[in-house]
Amino acid sequence: MWKNQTTYDDEFRWNAVDLYINSDRSMAEVASGLGISTGALREWKRKILGGSGGEQGAEGTGDAGADAGDLAEEVRRLRREVEHLRRQRDILKKAAAILAEDPHAGMR
Repeated sequence: MWKNQTTYDDEFRWNAVDLYINSDRSMAEVASGLGISTGALREWKRKILGGSGGEQGAEGTGDAGADAGDLAEEVRRLRREVEHLRRQRDILKKAAAILAEDPHAGMR
């Protein structure tokens, strides 16, 4: 057993696979940028997306690719929703700050 082996949590693994799937970079580039091995990223992708890794090819029937496509679309939808909610939060913070001001402070 390796003594210098790093353990990554599930969230890091999901984010790494998501980054690879949604970027135009190669697996080696993404892995290098994250400081992990290409083999680790390949294995995480296989475990998260299923046996074929969500890639369509001569071996696959396309079903795994549809699942990966659905997963990628869901990620995009959730990112849009998060951005929308962040904008709403920022507006509400500004409104709360305005309402928290003393209404008589500007009249003195």
